Amino acid sequence: MKITWFGHSAFRLDFAGKGVLIDPFFTGNPAFSGDKAKIAEGVTHILITHGHGDHVGDSLDIAKTTGAKVVTNFDLCMYLAKQGLENFDTMNTGGTTDQGGFTVTLVRADHSAGLVEMDVNFPLGNANGIIVKAPGEPTIYHMGDTDIFGDMALIAEIHKPDVVIVPIGDRFTMGPEVAALAVERYFGNAKAAIPCHYASFPPLVPNADRFVAALEGKGVQVVVPHKTVGVTV
Repeated sequence: MKITWFGHSAFRLDFAGKGVLIDPFFTGNPAFSGDKAKIAEGVTHILITHGHGDHVGDSLDIAKTTGAKVVTNFDLCMYLAKQGLENFDTMNTGGTTDQGGFTVTLVRADHSAGLVEMDVNFPLGNANGIIVKAPGEPTIYHMGDTDIFGDMALIAEIHKPDVVIVPIGDRFTMGPEVAALAVERYFGNAKAAIPCHYASFPPLVPNADRFVAALEGKGVQVVVPHKTVGVTV
């Protein structure tokens, strides 16, 4: 599997003929400088952790252009359907769906999930983390936006992720040291921890240095990918 980071929380997973985007926030993302159209080539699925604009991002546009299926919580799917989304698969926290060659499970995240438009707040379901499992591939846990919480222990026990994608930016999610504690305490058996949700907007921490330092000597490989370069696991 190849994992490519595009800044903030946007990732692409490539494996077994699948191209899976997670939280594809490109337009308006100051940390992104790539070619959105090129990145969208071959995309088969778009997974969205929650309804905030910096995570929904370009999902609707990419789905319309490529025909990729959007997979997210029911409320957000229905909202996007009213905006013209046609190919989608609804689910909710705790559920698992078969996407043809891989499965998606939504798990808990401690965060909000509404969208503000024209001074009106639209509740768009719960914020989630996403588990991706495919035969012969590493199990991926994208935490979405979240703080640490004790039930991460159950997520680790049930899903046994090989790679954890961890928000570290502080202010809107856990900060670097707490994120490192989450990895050390609950996901110490993971093969790799990849930080995200930082260095994109000024209020967020500017780099992953504190996260890396907090996990030094803890037995977990921290992978800080260069944007758009990717990591193969």
